[in-house]
Amino acid sequence: MSLVPSDINTNAVQTPALSVRNLTVSLPDGMERKFAVEDISFDLMAGQILCIIGESGSGKSVTANAIMGLLPRVIRISHGAITLDGVDLVSTAQTTLRGMRGRVVSMIFQDPLSALNPLMTVGAQVTEVMMAHDIGTPNSRRDRAIELLNEVGLPDPKLMYHQYPFRLSGGQRQRVMIAMALALEPKILIADEPTTALDVTTQAQILQLIRDIQRRKGMSVMFITHDFGVVAEIADSVVVMEKGHIVEQGSADAVLNAPTHPYTKRLIAAVPQLTGKDRDLTQPDESAPILKVRSLVKTYASGSKLLGKRREVRAVQDVSFELARGRTLGVVGESGSGKSSLGRLLVKLMESDAGQILFEGNDIAGLPEKAFRSFRSQIQMIFQDPFASLNPRSTIGHILTVGPVAHGMNPARARDEARALLKHVGLDERAYDRYPHEFSGGQRQRVGIARALMFKPRLLVADEAVSALDVSIQAQILKLLDQIQRETGVSMIFITHDLRVASQICDEIAVMQYGRIVESGPPSQIFLNPQSDYTRELVAAIPGKRADIHNMMPTH
Repeated sequence: MSLVPSDINTNAVQTPALSVRNLTVSLPDGMERKFAVEDISFDLMAGQILCIIGESGSGKSVTANAIMGLLPRVIRISHGAITLDGVDLVSTAQTTLRGMRGRVVSMIFQDPLSALNPLMTVGAQVTEVMMAHDIGTPNSRRDRAIELLNEVGLPDPKLMYHQYPFRLSGGQRQRVMIAMALALEPKILIADEPTTALDVTTQAQILQLIRDIQRRKGMSVMFITHDFGVVAEIADSVVVMEKGHIVEQGSADAVLNAPTHPYTKRLIAAVPQLTGKDRDLTQPDESAPILKVRSLVKTYASGSKLLGKRREVRAVQDVSFELARGRTLGVVGESGSGKSSLGRLLVKLMESDAGQILFEGNDIAGLPEKAFRSFRSQIQMIFQDPFASLNPRSTIGHILTVGPVAHGMNPARARDEARALLKHVGLDERAYDRYPHEFSGGQRQRVGIARALMFKPRLLVADEAVSALDVSIQAQILKLLDQIQRETGVSMIFITHDLRVASQICDEIAVMQYGRIVESGPPSQIFLNPQSDYTRELVAAIPGKRADIHNMMPTH
């Protein structure tokens, strides 16, 4: 059995659409590494999808930006050739490259929210691509933009044409980016982690869209990812990168079914496995649940009631559940399902409209901030974005100790506990005096976990705590959280859109849709015998599920 889906086009003409030969990109003096990528060579074949996979810092995005001629000024191509459409891009003038971007090669960026101009409508940004190349008239460009928005599956393209990016969901913004990239029908499409932050159903839709467009238009696609589940879904061929070097490359079937390099095997082994098995735990705790939520409600309102344009969104609707001591409840669902709103209600970062939150028997839902202050140290949150949740102007030591000291802990004791916790979460004690920008994303998330543990909480709420991390770092953080729970007995609410991750760490799983819990139960029920149609859709959309990577791994 092959990991490559049977409907992938493996019979495309075997001629290179893009050739990279001995490419080396130098980093500025004083960096830990001398080269971002060093002496790499590969071909993107005509009409095929090439996946470039590796962890953060492996050189994937640098390679893509080198091809596009979009490298920042501080780094430069010092050696090698990039041949596209008979032109060596390395020695080509910027004016010529500008003429090729969008027309010959186009790119979908990882974060559509930062890549799209918030002050321009969707239509203006799609038509701008055509205007830059002096193609068409204002009317023909508008018609073409609406046609593209329809082609990428956006609802009501004529209305969408006039919308601003902030009004769209993550999946819709990514579709706009794809429409912009396709505006001039390029021969080559480069997609840089376009599905990383998307929920499983939206991710499946985007992958299917890219695959359909590639086949329909006969384009070549270079798809950058850190997820072998995605590779198993769409790749014809694979390039594996580590620390700026290519360590393995070949057909998707060969790389996935018979990897030769230890790094490739390690990446595949790190992909969360959807086992459907319940966690192996000690005897169940017969004491009262640490958390009981009863009929919780939160409604967001916007617009003016006076003008008759008031709009209400019920983010959390009549949600009830219980959490046993020392256990983990996973909350899963798509973007907009109400997961993060529920998490913020539990730690009282916002107030509920109705319902009860019984923590250790105390209803904290209606407590004013002053009364809740004594509970805040017992209920801590690990935030989704390790970049935004740490103050860049504060040292790690200050970040860890400022809260406990404010709650009455002796400063000397706080310093000692902070250094001990840094070691416990796998960081060097010297990290205490460093700043957040000196750490990788995975290391920052460890700091976030340490900060939450400084209070010795009884309840941890982890909001998408591993969604932005590489699969290998993700596996390390999941193992760390599991270890901490077993050692301290802390209870956890684990919010995620990745069902594979939920199956690794959760004792019970609650599935949310449109603010409601539509199904709950142990992993064995949710993944092997789901009762809700929505749960079945989520499970079916998991990337790589059709191709069980772990069962295909060699035993040696």
